[in-house]
Amino acid sequence: MTCLLIRTDKPEAELYLYRDGDMLDHMVWHAHRQLSDTLLTNIHHLLEKHTLTLHDINKIGVYRGPGSFTGLRIGITTANSLAYALFIPVTSGLGSAWQKECLEKEQDENNVTPYYGADPHITQQKK
Repeated sequence: MTCLLIRTDKPEAELYLYRDGDMLDHMVWHAHRQLSDTLLTNIHHLLEKHTLTLHDINKIGVYRGPGSFTGLRIGITTANSLAYALFIPVTSGLGSAWQKECLEKEQDENNVTPYYGADPHITQQKK
Protein backbone atom coordinates (compact mmCIF):
# COMPACT_ATOMS: atom_id res chain seq x y z
CA MET A 1 0.00 0.00 0.00
CA THR A 2 1.34 3.44 -0.95
CA CYS A 3 0.38 6.33 1.32
CA LEU A 4 0.94 10.06 0.86
CA LEU A 5 1.04 12.17 4.05
CA ILE A 6 0.62 15.96 4.04
CA ARG A 7 1.46 18.51 6.77
CA THR A 8 0.77 22.21 6.15
CA ASP A 9 0.24 23.80 9.57
CA LYS A 10 3.37 25.96 9.62
CA PRO A 11 5.51 27.93 7.14
CA GLU A 12 7.48 24.77 6.24
CA ALA A 13 5.21 22.34 4.44
CA GLU A 14 5.97 18.61 4.58
CA LEU A 15 5.14 15.65 2.35
CA TYR A 16 5.88 12.01 3.16
CA LEU A 17 5.64 8.98 0.93
CA TYR A 18 5.22 5.56 2.55
CA ARG A 19 5.01 2.10 1.04
CA ASP A 20 3.87 -0.79 3.23
CA GLY A 21 4.58 1.20 6.40
CA ASP A 22 8.14 2.19 5.45
CA MET A 23 9.03 5.76 4.52
CA LEU A 24 10.24 5.96 0.92
CA ASP A 25 10.91 9.68 0.87
CA HIS A 26 9.92 13.03 2.30
CA MET A 27 10.03 16.65 1.19
CA VAL A 28 10.12 19.84 3.26
CA TRP A 29 9.99 23.31 1.74
CA HIS A 30 9.39 26.85 2.88
CA ALA A 31 5.90 27.36 1.49
CA HIS A 32 4.56 30.09 3.77
CA ARG A 33 2.32 32.32 1.59
CA GLN A 34 2.91 30.24 -1.55
CA LEU A 35 1.45 27.03 -0.10
CA SER A 36 -1.57 26.96 -2.40
CA ASP A 37 0.74 27.49 -5.40
CA THR A 38 3.36 24.90 -4.44
CA LEU A 39 1.54 22.02 -2.72
CA LEU A 40 0.22 20.15 -5.75
CA THR A 41 3.41 20.80 -7.72
CA ASN A 42 5.53 19.31 -4.94
CA ILE A 43 3.22 16.31 -4.58
CA HIS A 44 3.73 15.71 -8.30
CA HIS A 45 7.54 16.05 -7.98
CA LEU A 46 7.70 13.67 -5.02
CA LEU A 47 5.66 11.02 -6.82
CA GLU A 48 7.53 11.52 -10.11
CA LYS A 49 10.85 10.99 -8.31
CA HIS A 50 9.66 7.43 -7.57
CA THR A 51 8.00 6.92 -10.99
CA LEU A 52 4.56 7.08 -9.38
CA THR A 53 1.42 9.01 -10.25
CA LEU A 54 -1.56 10.02 -8.15
CA HIS A 55 -3.30 6.85 -9.31
CA ASP A 56 -0.63 4.76 -7.55
CA ILE A 57 -1.58 6.23 -4.14
CA ASN A 58 -3.81 3.95 -2.03
CA LYS A 59 -4.42 6.29 0.92
CA ILE A 60 -3.85 9.93 1.89
CA GLY A 61 -3.13 11.07 5.42
CA VAL A 62 -3.11 14.66 6.64
CA TYR A 63 -2.04 16.52 9.76
CA ARG A 64 -5.23 17.81 11.36
CA GLY A 65 -3.89 20.24 13.93
CA PRO A 66 -3.40 22.25 15.95
CA GLY A 67 -1.87 24.91 13.76
CA SER A 68 -2.28 27.75 11.33
CA PHE A 69 -5.86 28.34 10.19
CA THR A 70 -5.03 28.89 6.52
CA GLY A 71 -2.29 26.25 6.35
CA LEU A 72 -4.51 23.55 7.84
CA ARG A 73 -7.38 24.55 5.59
CA ILE A 74 -5.25 24.26 2.42
CA GLY A 75 -3.66 20.93 3.36
CA ILE A 76 -6.87 19.30 4.54
CA THR A 77 -8.87 20.53 1.54
CA THR A 78 -6.20 19.16 -0.80
CA ALA A 79 -6.18 15.78 0.99
CA ASN A 80 -10.00 15.52 1.02
CA SER A 81 -10.24 16.54 -2.64
CA LEU A 82 -7.57 14.11 -3.85
CA ALA A 83 -9.07 11.25 -1.84
CA TYR A 84 -12.52 11.98 -3.25
CA ALA A 85 -11.30 12.28 -6.84
CA LEU A 86 -9.17 9.13 -6.64
CA PHE A 87 -11.75 7.07 -4.69
CA ILE A 88 -9.25 6.32 -1.90
CA PRO A 89 -9.46 6.68 1.89
CA VAL A 90 -8.33 9.79 3.74
CA THR A 91 -7.06 9.64 7.33
CA SER A 92 -5.85 12.24 9.79
CA GLY A 93 -3.73 12.59 12.88
CA LEU A 94 -3.16 15.13 15.66
CA GLY A 95 -0.04 16.29 17.44
CA SER A 96 3.38 14.66 17.36
CA ALA A 97 2.15 11.13 16.57
CA TRP A 98 0.12 12.25 13.54
CA GLN A 99 2.03 10.13 10.99
CA LYS A 100 1.62 6.93 12.99
CA GLU A 101 -2.07 7.69 13.48
CA CYS A 102 -2.59 8.26 9.75
CA LEU A 103 -0.79 5.08 8.77
CA GLU A 104 -2.60 2.88 11.29
CA LYS A 105 -6.15 4.06 10.56
CA GLU A 106 -8.09 2.50 7.72
CA GLN A 107 -10.12 5.64 7.03
CA ASP A 108 -11.74 8.57 8.82
CA GLU A 109 -15.52 8.30 8.95
CA ASN A 110 -16.03 11.31 6.70
CA ASN A 111 -13.88 14.04 5.26
CA VAL A 112 -11.18 15.33 7.57
CA THR A 113 -11.98 18.52 9.46
CA PRO A 114 -9.32 20.76 10.99
CA TYR A 115 -8.58 21.06 14.68
CA TYR A 116 -7.24 24.57 15.23
CA GLY A 117 -6.48 24.25 18.94
CA ALA A 118 -8.19 27.52 19.88
CA ASP A 119 -11.27 29.59 19.17
CA PRO A 120 -11.02 31.80 16.09
CA HIS A 121 -10.09 35.45 16.61
CA ILE A 122 -12.66 37.31 14.57
CA THR A 123 -12.30 41.06 14.45
CA GLN A 124 -14.59 43.80 13.24
CA GLN A 125 -14.23 44.65 9.58
CA LYS A 126 -12.15 47.77 9.02
CA LYS A 127 -13.90 50.52 7.09
